[in-house]
Order: sequence, then C-alpha cells, then structure tokens
Amino acid sequence: MKIYADTSVFGGLFDKEFSSPTRKLFDLIDSGDLQLVTSAVVEGEIECAPENVRAVFYKYAEMAEVAQIDESSLSLREAYIDAEIVTLKSLDDALHVALATISECELIISWNFKHIVHYDKIPKYNAINKLYGHHEIGIFSPLEVIDYDYE
Repeated sequence: MKIYADTSVFGGLFDKEFSSPTRKLFDLIDSGDLQLVTSAVVEGEIECAPENVRAVFYKYAEMAEVAQIDESSLSLREAYIDAEIVTLKSLDDALHVALATISECELIISWNFKHIVHYDKIPKYNAINKLYGHHEIGIFSPLEVIDYDYE
C-alpha cells in the first residue's frame, strides 16, 4: 500500500503520546508492507526540526518515492483553498494532501488533526478530488493504520 507521510509523522517518533503507534507505522514501512512517499514540502518543513527528527527523515527519504510539486498538485492545492477547506495560512497542509492525491497514494498519514486528519475536512478534500477527476484518498493518523495484533 502506497502512503504519503507528512512532516508530523516523522516528529511523532519522538513525541511521548505518538511514539508507539508511529514506531509501528515505520515498522510496517521497514517490512515492506507500506510503500512510503514523501516530498520536498516535508523536507523543507523538516529543516527546522530537531536533529533526531531530521535523521529519521533522511534515513527514510533514501527509500521513499518523492512526490513532485508540479502544476497538477499546485492546481489541486488551490482548489482546496478556493473551497475553503483550509485557509492560506495552511498552504503546505493543502499541498501535502494534493501531493498524496496526485501521486496516487492510497493514504495520507498525519498527526495534524486540525488541518488534515479532521472529520469535517476529509470529505471536503475528497469531494474536490472527485470534482477534479482524482481518486478519493484515505486520510488517517498512524493509530488508524497500524495493526493492533502486530506485537
């Protein structure tokens, strides 16, 4: 399964509340059960992160597919903004969803419950995707993706 992990997932490894499910998600990536997709947006946001977060990102970036920012992803991002799913302050969040969609990921994984993994926003992102001829995308936190019988 092809997944896009946004910046919050990499930081989640070092957050007391999110570390265990995030570690299980990365175990699924390590085992080959999940194919990781990242982007220059994630890389840019990671630059300001602590060294341990950057190190994890760069380790996984070597094996990940890198979603390209192009006219299609920028156009889809603008459609999300025009539909007022998020505001201009959240351009990068909208771009994460657009990049995951354009890259044909089945899921976008995030700990961002305000702008991405939000019960009110998920159907709106998918309505715009459908309107513009793209597939619907699953939008989940790592908690919803890991296998609870995994341990």
